[in-house]
Amino acid sequence: MPTTGPAPPGLDLERLGTWFAQILGAGDRLQASLVAGGKSNLTYVVSDGEQEWIVRRPPLGHVLATAHDMSREYRVMTALRDTAVPVPTTYAMCQDDSVVGAPFYVMERCVGTPYRKAAELGSLGAGRTRTVSTRLVDTLAALHQVDPAAVGLGDFGRAEGFLHRQVNRWKKQLDASYVRDLPEADELYQRLSADIPVESATGIVHGDFRLDNLLVDAQDRVTAVLDWEMATLGDPLADLAMLLVYHRLAKTAGGSLVADASTARGFLGETEVIERYAAGSDRDLSRFGFYLGLAAFKLAAILEGIHYRYLQGQTVGGGFDNIGEAIHPLLAAGLSALKEQG
Repeated sequence: MPTTGPAPPGLDLERLGTWFAQILGAGDRLQASLVAGGKSNLTYVVSDGEQEWIVRRPPLGHVLATAHDMSREYRVMTALRDTAVPVPTTYAMCQDDSVVGAPFYVMERCVGTPYRKAAELGSLGAGRTRTVSTRLVDTLAALHQVDPAAVGLGDFGRAEGFLHRQVNRWKKQLDASYVRDLPEADELYQRLSADIPVESATGIVHGDFRLDNLLVDAQDRVTAVLDWEMATLGDPLADLAMLLVYHRLAKTAGGSLVADASTARGFLGETEVIERYAAGSDRDLSRFGFYLGLAAFKLAAILEGIHYRYLQGQTVGGGFDNIGEAIHPLLAAGLSALKEQG
């Protein structure tokens, strides 16, 4: 019977050790630590004393399988391994719930830092921060240049009607979190749904692309794009818009709940981000105002859901008391963004 170290929540190291030995040829005496957890998928560093791996599994407790489909993350990273998009090497996928209680996969542990706060980038200086943010944008453009069919992802999602579904999805999410009238949200929804543009060419949409979902090494190179749990096929300009709306949110009262690395001295400004992306992409940005409006609507719906849970006493930890106020500037920015369209 394998001997193991203390098991973190969500991993049975005895069973996992047996599986690792059989599938990966690893030693079956494992140590593991939880490095990221919560309502999102859980991430562990696992070691047999000689090698290290990353293990990802769904959150603990009852979750919707479709919301935490581990095979989708595994599939998209595996498909991208020979492209210009840096991703961890994937080693094995396990669909057998008897090993750790849920499906999981194993991938390479990549070297790098997921910069989240401006203070972290501050230690690099403005010049290196500019390099990091430039490579962030270049990585996004490289992802959106990948032909899904060419890497075996032609059936990874239903691309047609992506923007229409996004508008309706976030309206339903907002309605489900109703605690107050938000006339700006109603107006933004009406304007978005009334003028959905022709979608740009189908591409791989990461779904949550921002600096703290990338690893950056000591030479300021992007070594890995992580957290693919929202990835699908659709209009990739939604990724660019969401990146910029996150940057806007970082400057508001709600910024304390998200990464504020984009406020660091030297980080590319919004216009510079768009220009850098356009230089590495052949996509038409003439209707980009719509995408910014949609991203603002989406993030406002997400934050209103957090605000709703805060009022219901369902949030854990501090910093949620001002989240409701962050929604108003987001909605205003979304309405203004629609005027930025060509």
